[in-house]
Amino acid sequence: MKFNKKKINVVDIQKTRKSVFATGVGNAMEWFDFGLYSYLAVIISQNFFSAVENDELKLVFTFATFAIAFLMRPLGGIIFGKIGDKLGRKVVLTTTIILMAISTLLIGLLPTYEQIGIWAPILLLIARIIQGFSTGGEYAGAMVYIAESSPDNKRNVLGSGLEIGTLTGYILASIFASILFITLSDEQMASWGWRIPFLLGLPLGLIGLYLRKSLEETPIFENELATGEVEEEGFRSIWKNHKKDVIVCFVAVAFFNVTNYMLLSYMPSYLDEIIGLSSTVGTLLITIIMIIMVPLAFMFGRLSDKFGNKTVFLIGLGGLTLLSAFAFYLINLQVLLFISLGILILGVLLSTYEGTMPGSLPAMFYTDIRYRTLSVTFNVSVSIFGGTTPLLSTWLVHKTGNNLAPGFYLTVISMIGFFVILFLFRSTSGKSLKGSYPTVASKAEYLEAVENPKDSLWWQTEKGEK
Repeated sequence: MKFNKKKINVVDIQKTRKSVFATGVGNAMEWFDFGLYSYLAVIISQNFFSAVENDELKLVFTFATFAIAFLMRPLGGIIFGKIGDKLGRKVVLTTTIILMAISTLLIGLLPTYEQIGIWAPILLLIARIIQGFSTGGEYAGAMVYIAESSPDNKRNVLGSGLEIGTLTGYILASIFASILFITLSDEQMASWGWRIPFLLGLPLGLIGLYLRKSLEETPIFENELATGEVEEEGFRSIWKNHKKDVIVCFVAVAFFNVTNYMLLSYMPSYLDEIIGLSSTVGTLLITIIMIIMVPLAFMFGRLSDKFGNKTVFLIGLGGLTLLSAFAFYLINLQVLLFISLGILILGVLLSTYEGTMPGSLPAMFYTDIRYRTLSVTFNVSVSIFGGTTPLLSTWLVHKTGNNLAPGFYLTVISMIGFFVILFLFRSTSGKSLKGSYPTVASKAEYLEAVENPKDSLWWQTEKGEK
């Protein structure tokens, strides 16, 4: 097939940056709630599972509710993925943020177990299910939107903006939780103080909705799907024709999210229940680490664009394979300096994924199947590995009596990921998205794309180099 230079996608880099901001702000709101649930897990367990006498089991039930909600993510991925591939990326991103805002508000309004009995945890579970369903289309859609709106040579650094949004959501949740822990007594927090940040879900959601409604559809979707130049594939056909890409994506999502939920969701409760660090100090410590991670994610995104995303992946995976158990050992020394160092090790290595994953995962799939394949693969993997990480980590410590058990679990996951990326993944940095012509942001880049079409994944796949 002849390379058609007229079909090269040219984007306005300023508009792209605004799109990244709007998408990141919405994503921050989505993860603001997830952070709140983690930071306030102990208080939530006391309010909704007060019938359980053992405090440790209360926490297990709370994280079980956290994990069960993830079962809805694949369903959300299937439904929103099909909508996104058929009607566009923008329509999904505006819908999911509305659902998340409503469900977050609902948690803040729920009566406790002492007030309505068994209906309290049931309603909590329903709210979490709505969140899981909406998130099933949210994160994958945000990744696809940014990847398709970015020039090929800046896809990873711009994609890191999505994870910066995620970190910002967690940081805001942490700051709110810290302020509440400092200013309110334990009785006030348990009674009504924990509700305040959840009630902010609605106004934050409305701000995110306003920003997202101003988004334009991605140029790649408009140029290639809206013209009817691609044929729709069913999920059976996708698995048959793209099996290796689906497997690599599944494993990448697994090691990314086990690390992510280990540090950002499970660690606050681990520091409180296992290490005996006060909620105030633990929350403040993790907030500082996340603030450090923001520029690190941006830095690793730039390095990924320059040296290749495979290289950065292997740095993170190799580091976590070697240092995960050591990091938990430092934390268990119960000295603030060593606790901080242990968490910092995990945070720095997680930042390698934060800077590369949003720009790398969409590049694994063709335009016509990108959204739904990524949505389903991402959310099935997150449901199995990410959402269960706090629950499994809590269970491992409870069952083995070994406080380092979560570190050993992270070591095994990272080791598997290292070999999968080493042998099955090929760097996509600086190359066009599969099935798409190059995307550029300047005249010089346009001329380079015209003169060197073989650098494009479009050229490679058309020539059968799959």
